[in-house]
Amino acid sequence: MNSDKLLELLFYTLPALITGGVAYYFFFTFTQNEDKKRQFLLLRANQKSALPLRLQAYERMALYMERISLTKILIRIAPISEQQNDYANLLIGHIEQEFEHNLTQQIYMSDECWTIIAAAKNTTIQIIRNAAANEKVIDANSLREFILNDSLEKQSPSNTALAYIKNEVKAFI
Repeated sequence: MNSDKLLELLFYTLPALITGGVAYYFFFTFTQNEDKKRQFLLLRANQKSALPLRLQAYERMALYMERISLTKILIRIAPISEQQNDYANLLIGHIEQEFEHNLTQQIYMSDECWTIIAAAKNTTIQIIRNAAANEKVIDANSLREFILNDSLEKQSPSNTALAYIKNEVKAFI
């Protein structure tokens, strides 16, 4: 009799265990799907609010590249003395100051883009330093002429970085 009751108990509990397991599985997958859905909606909302910030960062860095373009910076900033080294230091100071002003924009940009922007800044500074050290350059005005003539022959580093910025913005819009 005991075995009959045990067998009968097993016949009642086995379907209940199977039903409970199936219900647990369905509820578990349902809650996982709901969590994924919530995460997706949250990510989409964050991207929606972050997109204007990212675009603004790229805009600011595009403006920075325009402002440090050799032809534009030489026209915008007049020499303060006749010494070419003083003028070169003034130009470099403006480039560095604007870079430091826009330093926080790197958190919205890719590492590659930021590296290219920093390289363009450093190359522009190096061009100015090399021109100031050239023996043909005797004063601030000849420094301006030398850099302008040199920039007509070569592609500006800021134009290269600006082209990269434009391509990166096109990629995520």
